Amino acid sequence: CVRWYWNFALNACIQHYQETGKSLKLATYKGMLPQLKKEYLWLKEDCYSSVLQCVAINLDRAYKNFFKGQAKFPRFKSKHHKQSIQYPQSVTVKDEYLKVPKIGEVKAVFHREVTRKIKTVTISKSSTDKYFASILCEVEVTDVKQLGDQIIGIDLGLKDFAIVHDGERVTKYANPKHLNRHQKNLALKQKKLSR
Repeated sequence: CVRWYWNFALNACIQHYQETGKSLKLATYKGMLPQLKKEYLWLKEDCYSSVLQCVAINLDRAYKNFFKGQAKFPRFKSKHHKQSIQYPQSVTVKDEYLKVPKIGEVKAVFHREVTRKIKTVTISKSSTDKYFASILCEVEVTDVKQLGDQIIGIDLGLKDFAIVHDGERVTKYANPKHLNRHQKNLALKQKKLSR
């Protein structure tokens, strides 16, 4: 239902732009949902409403990024390409299970313990038909402590990678010279290849 709504909203956006020369607002995308749920009952039964609102937000962001020149034009989603769904709320973790609205409990392998409040969960299907969940948690931001009025100068160079001067002493950091290190190896491989 997420892919269907994305394609429906993108088509509506393209048609509106061709007719008026203006793009649709986010409120218009979200305003389509109640009427669509009346027309297509499966949309109401199979899909969580906040998931569809997330689709509207993502499409609006994709359209804005296109007009800013930061991304390509949003494309229609095919069932043969990468599939993903984003749950902005109501997903919980209990033991080794991920509880997802309208789906239920799904057994999962967690690579780290989820101890913070879950903000968003994105479930993706890979080309090998495996499912992965990316969990975005709320984290408290710690204030950066100022150490005083101390100012340092950093000079990036070619001979020395960096020279740091803090007013009292100068510290030099050697250039790793990756090119020089790998040129010998490259010369041997080119010689071997030319034979």
